[in-house]
Amino acid sequence: MTPVTVRRWAWIHKWSSLVCTLFMLLLCLTGLPLIYHHEISHLLGNDVEAPVMAPGSPKADLDRVIAAGRAMYPDKMMMYMSQEADAPDIWNLTLGDNPTDENYKPIAVDARTAQVLAEPAFEGGGFMSMMFHLHVDLYAGIWGKLFLGAMGLLLIVAIVSGVVLYAPFMRKLEFGTVRRARTTRLKWLDLHNLLGIVTLVWALVVGATGMINTWAELLLDVWKTTELAEMVKPYEGAPAAAASAPLQQAVARAEAAEPGMKVAFVAFPGTPFTSTHHYGVFMRGESALTSRLYQPVLVDAQTGQVTDQRRLPWYLSALFISQPLHFGDYGGAWMKFLWALLDIATIIVLGSGLYLWLRRGAAARQAARAPAGAGMEAL
Repeated sequence: MTPVTVRRWAWIHKWSSLVCTLFMLLLCLTGLPLIYHHEISHLLGNDVEAPVMAPGSPKADLDRVIAAGRAMYPDKMMMYMSQEADAPDIWNLTLGDNPTDENYKPIAVDARTAQVLAEPAFEGGGFMSMMFHLHVDLYAGIWGKLFLGAMGLLLIVAIVSGVVLYAPFMRKLEFGTVRRARTTRLKWLDLHNLLGIVTLVWALVVGATGMINTWAELLLDVWKTTELAEMVKPYEGAPAAAASAPLQQAVARAEAAEPGMKVAFVAFPGTPFTSTHHYGVFMRGESALTSRLYQPVLVDAQTGQVTDQRRLPWYLSALFISQPLHFGDYGGAWMKFLWALLDIATIIVLGSGLYLWLRRGAAARQAARAPAGAGMEAL
C-alpha cells in the first residue's frame, strides 16, 4: 500500500469515526440495559405473569378474551391482540379510540381463563423507556431513526477502513501486542487496535442490523402500499362493514391455512396492518429463527373465510431477522452475556479512539507552541 493510499484510508477512518463516535457511545451505553430488558423489567416488578395452572389447560375462546378487555373500556375499539412466544398463557390486547390511536390502552388477559391480569405500562416514562427512546430515535421520531441509521453506516465505514489500516500496521508487531513500556498514548493505541479487531465481526453485525432496524417504518410502508394493497384489492371501493365473524373462527381458519404455525398477533379491521374488511392474522413458526418471521393471513371479517395469504418479501424478512440479532435476545442467557461483554469492549474501543484523537490534537498544539529549533535540540 502506497503512502498516498494509506493517507487516504487514514482520512476516511478518522472522519467516519469522529462523526459517529459520540452517537455510537450513546447507543452502546443505552443498548447495554436493553440487552437485559426482560430481566430488568422483572426486577422492577413490571412483568405480567399468568397464574400457575395444570399443564395442558384448555385455552379460552378468543371472543371471551376480547370481551374481558372491552368490558374495561366499552367505549374503545379493538386494535390488536398479540401473544409472546415465551408467554403463551397471556394475550396482550390493545384498545383505542380509533384504529391508529397512539394513546392506546394495553390490557393483559389470561389465555386460559379470560380473566384480566393487568394493564401494563408499555410506554411509561421510566428508566427503560428513556433508554429505549434514546437508543431507537433520540425522541425525534422517524427522523431520529434515520439519523441514527446514517451513524450506523459511518460506523461500518470506520470499521472497514480500520481493518485496511490495521493490516500493514500489524506486520511490524505480533498480534495482540500492547506496548506497555512506551507512552500512555501508544498503549491506548495498541489496546484500541486489539479490541477493535476482537470485536470486528460483532460490531459489523450489530451496526448493520441496527442500521436496518432504523428503516423499519419505511420498509413497512413499502409493504403496505404494494403487497398488502394487492391482497385487499378485491375489496377496493367496497363500503366498510362491521366485523361480525367470531374471531375464534377466523383464527382457526388462519391456523388451518398455515399448519405448523402459531398466531403472533391479530390486526383488527381498519388498523394499519390490514384493511377495513379483514382480520389480519399474522402467523409465526416455532423455531428460534421462524418465530421471528411473520406470515400474514387475511380473513374476511364478515364471513370468516380466508381471502389471501402469502410470505413476506425478502426485505421484511431481513428486517425481522435483524431485530433479535441486534440485541442478541434469541440465544438464551449465554448469548446475552456475550453481547454485553462485546458491548462493553466496543465502548472501550470508541472511548479510546476519542481519547487518542484528543491527545493527538493536544500534542500537535504543544508542538506548534514550541520555540523554533526545539526539535533539533531534542535530537
